[in-house]
Amino acid sequence: MDTASLIPAPDIIPVHWAWLKVLLITTFTAHILLMNIMLGSAIIAFISGINRQTDSSLIYLQKEISQKNTFIIAFTINFGVAPLLFLQVLYGNFFYTSSILMAVYWLSVIFLLITAYYAAYIYKFNFESLGRTRKYAAGLTALLLLVTGFLYTNNMTLMLVPGSWSRYFTDPSGTILNLSEPTLFPRFFHFVIASIAVSGLFIAITWQRKKKNGVSHSDINITRGMKYFTYATLVQFCDGIWLLISLPRDIILLFMGGDIVHSAVFLAGLFAGLTSLVFGFVKKVWPAAWATIISIIFMVIIRDMVRTAYLKPYFAVENLKTIYQYSPMIMFLAAVVVSTVVIIYIIRCALQVKPS
Repeated sequence: MDTASLIPAPDIIPVHWAWLKVLLITTFTAHILLMNIMLGSAIIAFISGINRQTDSSLIYLQKEISQKNTFIIAFTINFGVAPLLFLQVLYGNFFYTSSILMAVYWLSVIFLLITAYYAAYIYKFNFESLGRTRKYAAGLTALLLLVTGFLYTNNMTLMLVPGSWSRYFTDPSGTILNLSEPTLFPRFFHFVIASIAVSGLFIAITWQRKKKNGVSHSDINITRGMKYFTYATLVQFCDGIWLLISLPRDIILLFMGGDIVHSAVFLAGLFAGLTSLVFGFVKKVWPAAWATIISIIFMVIIRDMVRTAYLKPYFAVENLKTIYQYSPMIMFLAAVVVSTVVIIYIIRCALQVKPS
């Protein structure tokens, strides 16, 4: 069967594709940062809960996570709407098809997130009464978020391989996963390990602020957060090598000198990652944070480059037909400005509350 015949016709877009690509990368960067903190915090809370040590600083760490993670989950979900919409506008003919192929799992994401959110609230409001069993609530949140991430990874990789869509004709049940894709598991683990690293850094930043306010156990939790960050980042480099070599050979070569732009972005991301690791080992929290953010920005750009290379035989956003209608984008940008002002105001009000 001709693979091209399986790909639906693309939609007409209302503005130049470059605007939508920039908005996709920008909004996804914000979303992935929050998503890393959300998942990683749940994992670290669970690990801290099963730790046999009786160190009271672990209890304080878990309680701090319990107070913040419900808000982070809400922010993550809301910040995930925009990049998903821009993905649909630019790559809807691929994304909608892959979503239909795995429709049963894709629709289950709603229930998984609702349940994870509910478990996070149980962990928060019943922290003291649950005692040592609180780790199960944290573990349930982490598990459901991991399953959600795995399903997202399946969808984002399935949309890149139209040649595998013909499986629908032998299995139209909506339960197709992309398990044979070589990049699936290294890509998923790349996300999970990054979550632990970024959330460890977030913990260090949080407790550094608490230290300025004289809160006890700050030093040990800053050190603990930086350990999570540095060791997870080390593992991340190993998984990054696995992910790189699992890509098709022609795509690997793009980042290995085959194309100057791809190679430059790859080297810049690698340098930023190594810089963050160095700052992590010497416990320089804020320099590590800025280097990590820069590294994530480059990783998001590389991710987009890989998607473009995968789809090149079938599709290019540059060829999308455009009928210019700028009013929807203007309204979106205005809404972003207003929402950003409100969110900053809310966060500033929250930060003015005296830490416990």
